[in-house]
Amino acid sequence: MKADKLSKAKTIRVADWMSKRVLAVETFDSIAIARQLIAKHRVNQLPVLENGKLVGIVTDRDIRDAYPTSMMINLGKEIDRFADSVTVEEVMTHDVMVVRPDTPLTTAVGLLRRHRIGSLPVMKNSKLVGIVTRSDILDFVLSGAGIKSPKRKATRPRAAKEK
Repeated sequence: MKADKLSKAKTIRVADWMSKRVLAVETFDSIAIARQLIAKHRVNQLPVLENGKLVGIVTDRDIRDAYPTSMMINLGKEIDRFADSVTVEEVMTHDVMVVRPDTPLTTAVGLLRRHRIGSLPVMKNSKLVGIVTRSDILDFVLSGAGIKSPKRKATRPRAAKEK
């Protein structure tokens, strides 16, 4: 029983590395608004809420794919009107994979990798409390947390021989 408690205590959880400040959009927001938020805050995805409930996620790729082609580049005003008329709900992913704050980080990493997605919203008691992204995982890796280097024998420097 002690070993079980010890292993749980050392488990790195999603809550330890998630971003707690989450930008989100509502289903009725336009893709122009979502695009502005993504660009301004340098994020790649935004959870989509409806009356405070998570109903989807919209990515920079979803938005880019929804925009008219570059063939229309000289039609800036028309493109802006188009972007204002399309809602996030029309381009978002509806079935969102989520994790809880106490989910082991290794489980979240496995989900990100296996499903080739960039983020997982973090839910607690049906509320969005954070998001864990590939960038958060890279921060974890770069921190060296939980990574143990092999032990080396301590060696004493040899004194140079005098001639």
